[in-house]
Amino acid sequence: MFTGIIQSVGQVLSMQPREGDQRITLDCGKLPMDDVELGDSIAVNGVCLTVITFDAHSFEADVSNETLACTTLGNLAVGTPVNLEKALLPTTRLGGHLVSGHVDGVGEIIGLKSDGRSLRFTLRVPQELMRYIAAKGSICVEGISLTVNRVEGQTFDLNIVPHTLDKTNLKDAGVGRSVNLEVDIIARYLERMLIGPENTGDSGVSRELLAESGFLRDK
Repeated sequence: MFTGIIQSVGQVLSMQPREGDQRITLDCGKLPMDDVELGDSIAVNGVCLTVITFDAHSFEADVSNETLACTTLGNLAVGTPVNLEKALLPTTRLGGHLVSGHVDGVGEIIGLKSDGRSLRFTLRVPQELMRYIAAKGSICVEGISLTVNRVEGQTFDLNIVPHTLDKTNLKDAGVGRSVNLEVDIIARYLERMLIGPENTGDSGVSRELLAESGFLRDK
């Protein structure tokens, strides 16, 4: 598990094909590696990867075909900056929100504009993810815990403050860039509990179902 608070911006050193999938080598930037052990998890642009070799300045991880197909990691090139976060500890401050490192889909930045000292991003999202995204709710974008400002159709807005721009790879983001998305884990599991294990299609979650399940009360 992670918190969505980026600890360092690293850089891709290599992407090596390995029997059909890939091995990625990353410079870890300022990420402290003194407490890392083989098999530990590190989130790379919001994707939980397992450390298979490391030293004080870099680490390697294998990236499966499933991960390559469902995230933006397959599009990384040597020199690309990446957001890094080590798995949380029981004593870690939960400054963001609970993040699993399991990407739900890939969105696209379709708008950027100044908003005071912040930068407002507009993202287009796969339709099937929109039911999990709520105004003032949490979402993880490229591994960053962020607050949704506005939701409309298949888009939502975010305000990125100067500190977050400076400390993550979003400072280099432009319109057209694809980004990894992870929806709020609570919304994902709440829906699964409501639809039950026998239903593998559309969620069918409605106001009526929520009321029948005791989640809504008459005023």
